[in-house]
Amino acid sequence: MELLFGLIIVGFLLYRFIASSPKYKGKAGERKVVAKIRTWPTNFKEAKVFHDITLRTPDGTTQIDHLMLSTNGIFVIETKNMSGWIFGNEHQRQWTQIVHKKRSRFQNPVHQNYKHVKAVQNLLSADSNIIFNVVVFAGNAKFKTKMPANVVTKSKLRGYIRSHREALVKSNDIEKYATIIERAAKESAVSHKEHIKSIRKNQRNPVCPRCGAAMVLRTAKTGRYKGSKFWGCSKYPECRATKRHD
Repeated sequence: MELLFGLIIVGFLLYRFIASSPKYKGKAGERKVVAKIRTWPTNFKEAKVFHDITLRTPDGTTQIDHLMLSTNGIFVIETKNMSGWIFGNEHQRQWTQIVHKKRSRFQNPVHQNYKHVKAVQNLLSADSNIIFNVVVFAGNAKFKTKMPANVVTKSKLRGYIRSHREALVKSNDIEKYATIIERAAKESAVSHKEHIKSIRKNQRNPVCPRCGAAMVLRTAKTGRYKGSKFWGCSKYPECRATKRHD
């Protein structure tokens, strides 16, 4: 009896440990969004929806939580499964989460999703004005600052997508794009270990905020900041974006 009780306690503690891991929480959030989308009415029947797809990029791979192809646009959706109070705005590099007076910071998810948007745009050779960067909070988080229109809770996701009423994509193009996505996702299938390596590489070498390419560390040769380090786009001189090296 004591052995059984001990095994139950160990199992419970192991579950608590796994459930609190970022990977588990992230996947749980994605499942919540998938379940929500499946409840949407049939007027979304023409849309093609993909979940948890990995695509190759010039600097490795990128994982997209959800991708919806519809006549009203292409929606690249990043999921955040978070609770507590959320503070942030469109331009901040980091946002803040407060749970039980504990404050933590996380990367601006709009910026984080920008690389996914660029990967889809480049893959489909599509105009940027038909692709929408969407962030959905799947947990019970509450926004304590005014959020951009494309940052929504799970219950507001459908409303945001329906707010795009203009027909931007032809039905034939949806089928074409879906075929391209399916083929690319299959060709880009990589192990979780390889994808984590790619993420870590991108953390060391940030992504260009303008074109989505990898940035490289450079040294200023002239001017006021001569000798100082900075991040420059690897596509220079086509792209001249720079970032401060902290």
